Amino acid sequence: MASEVYLFTGPENGEKNDAIENLRSKAREKNGDLDEYKYYASDVRIMDVISQLQNVSLFSSALFIVFRNAELIKSKDDIDLISSYIRGSSKSPNTLIFVSDENSVEKKLENLFDSNRKKIFWEMFENRKSEWVQNFFKKNGLSIQSEAIEQILDMVENNTEALKTECSRFFYCFEKGHVVTVSDVDKLLTHNREENAFTLFEAMSDNTRSPKQRFETSLEILQKIRLSRENNSVTLLAGLTYCFRQLRAWHSIHSKPVPPTESQLMAAGFKGKKNQARYKNASSIWGSGATASILALLSYTDKESRSGGLSLEDTRLMLLLYSIIIKNGLYLATY
Repeated sequence: MASEVYLFTGPENGEKNDAIENLRSKAREKNGDLDEYKYYASDVRIMDVISQLQNVSLFSSALFIVFRNAELIKSKDDIDLISSYIRGSSKSPNTLIFVSDENSVEKKLENLFDSNRKKIFWEMFENRKSEWVQNFFKKNGLSIQSEAIEQILDMVENNTEALKTECSRFFYCFEKGHVVTVSDVDKLLTHNREENAFTLFEAMSDNTRSPKQRFETSLEILQKIRLSRENNSVTLLAGLTYCFRQLRAWHSIHSKPVPPTESQLMAAGFKGKKNQARYKNASSIWGSGATASILALLSYTDKESRSGGLSLEDTRLMLLLYSIIIKNGLYLATY
């Protein structure tokens, strides 16, 4: 019997979580009661997790452990412990799933898993998103206008988990058979949306306001994010990094003598007039050089957040916003 140890990576959290739920259902069917745990690499030692798995529980037949931020597992000792556990757990009823939002983890860790025990959950292609939203509404008894789909995709984070969460709001507000319009999206999402990395980027890149005004608004949004359920700085930094990588792509596609066509913009991920306007505005604030500096600064801040503990997390994020908005991506050598 193969050991029930898996590695799931990639940014598509909806399909990733569905795969985890499928393994959970199979584990329950096979073992009955489960003791379930979720750990983060920054909060717990690998040796403690392996020790927990190796100690038989007196009150349940199996453990089901999801270990997130697996990209932080890099030390030889930790990887050797995992390797030893995988080799010796062929008859274990326990399930251990390593999860990362990155596309890859430490190569030596990745090599421990057979091809049927690891999977990369890639981001959904642009040409599939509209169809996915339309089918999701149809499956739940509603229709939706194409303009409303475009508006939802423009507002919601780029994975099916976030889309499911936001689109599900409509099923509680409208009877089956209702056709969702742009006005409905405005009422349910625009005025009630939760702040995240993408709404933060929108405020940061509002070129109708002064840098000081953008900075003040961005700090308010940052505070709301930090007080919300989704307050993880690594997730926030990943979202901002995605936005500035898209801005880099915007600069690249507009650097040629001939302006890009609509199909070229859509192929590059700039679907929808509002989304295109957002990056056009951002490009008027940060040129290609400033964008490269900001991406380097985001990478540095991410590294510091992962290794520097929680005590200075808010300070790092506020200094990051100051550097991006007020200093155009210049690193603050002294505070």
